[in-house]
Formats: sequence, C-alpha cells, structure tokens
Amino acid sequence: MPQISNFFGIIIKMFYNEHNPPHFHAEYGEYKCSIDIQTLAVIEGFLTARALGLVVEWVTLHKDSAQRRIDK
Repeated sequence: MPQISNFFGIIIKMFYNEHNPPHFHAEYGEYKCSIDIQTLAVIEGFLTARALGLVVEWVTLHKDSAQRRIDK
C-alpha cells in the first residue's frame, strides 16, 4: 500500500480507487485503523486518542489533496 505521509511516527497510506467508502489507513506503532475521508470516522481498527487527534489535524490540512486522488 503506498505511503503518502509520515509524521510523529504515524504512517498514512492510501490505495488509489480502493473499495468504498473513500478512506485512508493510519498506523502508529502496533495500532492500525481505517478512517473515512468524508466523516473522519474510524471505520475499522484503533489508534490512541493522541495519535487520532494528530491524524484528524493532518487530514484537515490535506483533505482537498486526498479528495482529488479519489475523484480521479
């Protein structure tokens, strides 16, 4: 799975044109989750509250870029 970002030990990955709903994957140490791009809800898995907060902050800054990847 292509890695699109890495910050504070958090890895963000996304497949182009993967199954719906549009989402990305976040990993932090032993924790992994899938997050819906539109709602920012955790679809599957778990991240610590601190890591999830950083991911939400990251996606807020990069949401337009991620949406363009999905719309292609």
